[in-house]
Amino acid sequence: MMHFCPRCGVALQPRPVKGEGLIPYCSTCRKWYFPPFSTAVSLILRDPAEEKLLLIRQYGKPEYILVAGYVSKGESAEQTVLRELREEIGVGAQDVRFLKSAYFPPSETLMLNFTCRTESSDLSGVSAEEVDEARWFSPEEAQRVIKPDSLARAFLLNFLQTEDFGRKKPFLEP
Repeated sequence: MMHFCPRCGVALQPRPVKGEGLIPYCSTCRKWYFPPFSTAVSLILRDPAEEKLLLIRQYGKPEYILVAGYVSKGESAEQTVLRELREEIGVGAQDVRFLKSAYFPPSETLMLNFTCRTESSDLSGVSAEEVDEARWFSPEEAQRVIKPDSLARAFLLNFLQTEDFGRKKPFLEP
């Protein structure tokens, strides 16, 4: 919780806001300071043939996850999807669609999950600085290798349960 106004430096006073609880308020600037959080996108990436899904490993960790990245100031979530895909995988996208959102408490981030079809399945442009490994998986394989008990897994399962991917519903683990 903020204790001082970032504009004028005056001590903030917690005041009740209906349905929100106590929110810091600057009586000098007459401004409420609701708790800040970050916004990021995560991507369910489909290959051009609509048969495989792309997962990555990062930062020396063994688990596969979804491509993800923070929304930059002045950027829309859809612009972030295209930028992150170019930066991390080196390809463009088509058919960008929003799927679901969820709050991720460990980093205080609102995650916006999208799906898109990559323009190419070529992984030669993958950024070695940001991605340790990128691989295409069948829907069944993706479910087996994605990080257990993660938001990435929850997003992947949501996608597989609600989309008609690969012309048949894949087996979904409980």
